[in-house]
Amino acid sequence: MAVYDLEEQEQLAELKTWWKLHGNRVTSLVTVAVLAVAGWQGWNWWQREQSTQASALYAGVEKAAVAKDAKQARQLTGELIDKFPRTAYAPLAAMLSARVQVEAGESKNAQPQLQWAAENAGDDALRDLARLRLATVLLDDKSYDEALKQLAVTPGSAFAPRYAELKGDVLLAQGKQAEAVAAYQAGIAALETLRKTDNAPPHGAYLDLLKLKMEAAGSQ
Repeated sequence: MAVYDLEEQEQLAELKTWWKLHGNRVTSLVTVAVLAVAGWQGWNWWQREQSTQASALYAGVEKAAVAKDAKQARQLTGELIDKFPRTAYAPLAAMLSARVQVEAGESKNAQPQLQWAAENAGDDALRDLARLRLATVLLDDKSYDEALKQLAVTPGSAFAPRYAELKGDVLLAQGKQAEAVAAYQAGIAALETLRKTDNAPPHGAYLDLLKLKMEAAGSQ
């Protein structure tokens, strides 16, 4: 028993010595770990809270869209963008509100919201769609150069035919028939590439439309 007590005392002494050497470091590591866990949990809570509030605002935008209340949709979207710009709801609200503005004949109010979505949406396809819609609005407003600027980027393959088509529409509106024909040809080529590479279904009706536009532009 005395031998056992001696061994126990030796182990205790070794432990005390080790703790003197490494105790502060262990305490610091434990503290950092606890703070990291607390910080992660706090971040997750903050993210959920942001998403919940943004969702409520987006629901308000949807309600305003159904009621065709352009002013309410615009105001709620502005609030959502100001407070929760990093949520997925912000660009979706901007796109939805912009549609309401256009339908209400207030395309000037749609433009900044579409511009924001084109620059800040987290999804590439959504940014492509926002630029496409913005270019369409600018074309309708006869802001041809600004429309072409929006179409100057290289979109994802799914949007390439539509970008080329709209570019052709803008150029034709400017009286640039030869350039419009080239744009429509690019749209046809992009559509064919999309069909081959992405195993997309045939786009017979759309292909016919592009060819018709190209022929009409060439005959002018």
